[in-house]
Amino acid sequence: MNIIGYVFIIIAIARLFAEFFERFGLPGFIGEIITGLLVGLMMPNLPREELNLLAEFGFFFLMVYAGLELTPEEVHYGGKKALPIYIITYLFMLLVSTPFTNGINMESLLVASILSIASAPLVLRFSRFFGNEFLHVALSYAVISEISALVLLYLLTNFYLHHSYYEIALELIKDILFLGVVLGVNYVIEIKHKVMITKFLRSLKSDEAVFGLLMIVATSLALLSESIGLHFSVGAFFAGLIIHSDLVGTKQFKRVQTIVSGVTYGIFAPIFLAWRGINFRAEFSLDIFYFFIFVYIVRVLLTSGLTWTDHVKASLLRGTGIASFGVLGLLIGELGFEYGILGEHMYALVSIASIFGIFISALIARMLSKEE
Repeated sequence: MNIIGYVFIIIAIARLFAEFFERFGLPGFIGEIITGLLVGLMMPNLPREELNLLAEFGFFFLMVYAGLELTPEEVHYGGKKALPIYIITYLFMLLVSTPFTNGINMESLLVASILSIASAPLVLRFSRFFGNEFLHVALSYAVISEISALVLLYLLTNFYLHHSYYEIALELIKDILFLGVVLGVNYVIEIKHKVMITKFLRSLKSDEAVFGLLMIVATSLALLSESIGLHFSVGAFFAGLIIHSDLVGTKQFKRVQTIVSGVTYGIFAPIFLAWRGINFRAEFSLDIFYFFIFVYIVRVLLTSGLTWTDHVKASLLRGTGIASFGVLGLLIGELGFEYGILGEHMYALVSIASIFGIFISALIARMLSKEE
């Protein structure tokens, strides 16, 4: 069977399972991950290189779409509340994982970052559970946690390979400069050239032209971020963040967003999510599962307390939404294990947390929202 056949099977089964879960009020991506687990068991001879490339396209489009859901102003506003929540969550996860990693070391630092993740694409899917009012804070937290985890992974990998603090400092300076330049260019556009760029974008006659321009910006920033040692998804997210409705016009922006959503969730996202399930190879033991339950309870209670409102159920919904972990944790766990930063037990923990955290958060959020 050629690659088209495998893609057809994966997308068809993924959409069936996604529809099944959505009919029960649960996010469809859970079914897409389960599809990957089943396909991996039933089809051991998959064309892995081709599917991995398509899965990377999936992650690329997921991050572009997450960027489109926010504006720089919303990130600035939400980030003020989200950054302290992330820092406290990370420190707690570091404290919890340190006894199992023989102290504070590269493994414990990476484990804590994975256990602190809330995936931006998944937060979007959870938004109906905790309301749009808190969405900007939750999305900002997700973006901060994902970018921080990716940057930390590449810094630790660089140190593991070269054992040089100079290399780490150099990589960190390049990352800060990249983020500063991108945000600086966006600021200059907003202040000095917004009218000119807005006229140009709104003069484009078709939605496809705006979509093509978005892809040019996204791929350019993705390649640039990859070339300086960051993950390509960081550049993809910032491309989506820069192209917002104030520049292209609300109607055209909505139509382009619909195109990106269709390409993402109709084609590439199911492949990405299924691919993460196919690559799931963690050992499973009751000790690891009990440890995950402990970590999950700590994180839900912590994030619920940090986002507390006068309404108990609303606070728990916020806590479960942010504590949904995310599929990105599987990707970072795989890379960390391949590079030798994570041992087998911690790799198993972060993998199980990434899978079961999504499912349990969705289940709890579903039950709490039904009672509202």
